[in-house]
Amino acid sequence: MIMRPGQPLLLPANPLFIWGSLFVALMVNMLPLGRTPWMPDLLALVLVFWSVHQPLRVGIGAAFVFGLAMDVHQAALLGQHALAYTALTFFAITIHRRLLWFTVPSQAVQVFPLFAAAHLIELAIRMIAGGVFPGWEVVLAPVLEGLLWPVVSVILLAPQRRAPDPDENRPL
Repeated sequence: MIMRPGQPLLLPANPLFIWGSLFVALMVNMLPLGRTPWMPDLLALVLVFWSVHQPLRVGIGAAFVFGLAMDVHQAALLGQHALAYTALTFFAITIHRRLLWFTVPSQAVQVFPLFAAAHLIELAIRMIAGGVFPGWEVVLAPVLEGLLWPVVSVILLAPQRRAPDPDENRPL
């Protein structure tokens, strides 16, 4: 990958960390916090992050499996989250090379339409199946996910920014 000038070289991502962060995001999504339509989908956020940064390790198949897990957990129409996560991951992988050239705040602006489209897919499937409209608070979820993008970027890239062999002259 061609790096931007001034961008630090990152260490390789540990596969255990990648899948562990996805599992933790799944568990956070499964917390019984009530059905609030404005709540950001942390699993979708982490899926997009790893699809952008590690597209060969986290792909559409993983998004489909995690989507099915969310469908079963929420007793939603089977395939609702799976389709939304699959489309989200597909478009994230499609733009991943271009997206990495931008700064993190610019990336947040560019992934916002992906999150909005994923929530729109979930809402459309729910409404077609005869569900009730959750209210206009559902518009806040992709906005919050876009605002969380820089936070997730800092947290999930932190293990890759450490020095390969720390010593007293280079403690980080």
